[in-house]
Amino acid sequence: MKRICLHGPESTGKSTLGALLAADLECEVVPEYGRTYCAAHGTDIGTNELIHIAQTQDAMNRAAAERAAEVGAGFVLFDTDPLITAVWADMMFGTMQGYCRDAYFDSFTDFADLYLLLDIDLPFVDDGLRVYAQPAERQRFFDLCAAELDRRSVRYVRIQGLGEARFAAAKAAILESE
Repeated sequence: MKRICLHGPESTGKSTLGALLAADLECEVVPEYGRTYCAAHGTDIGTNELIHIAQTQDAMNRAAAERAAEVGAGFVLFDTDPLITAVWADMMFGTMQGYCRDAYFDSFTDFADLYLLLDIDLPFVDDGLRVYAQPAERQRFFDLCAAELDRRSVRYVRIQGLGEARFAAAKAAILESE
């Protein structure tokens, strides 16, 4: 059973792509807990909230992986994991003087088998929860996402394209990882 994590900035199609891939691959996709949390509590959050979000997401991902293993599924998809929450922390606080990433984020080591790094080649869609709409912000977010994956030396594939092309690239990357 392979654990596949969708990774990348907001508004790059992770949730949409996750649902499409889950239907096609007949597997579970774990939703993004941070979205649920921010919808209930707002987006003005700090490090403690980000750690809570990351830990809850990790617990949800682990539970889904256990369920997938029990039924002999070939894959389980994670809409996100603590690595992207670490990048969120860097995005939100990284320009502040004296910022130091919380040790929790660097202690996370339960990496997915494959990360799909979704490019910022989709138009930004403001849904009321998204924060970084400006092109320079989106590029910085993407660069931090890629740097986090590189720093952790995890296996990833950059996914680009619109619509069916994006889906086909993601599916091919997953199937080639077997």
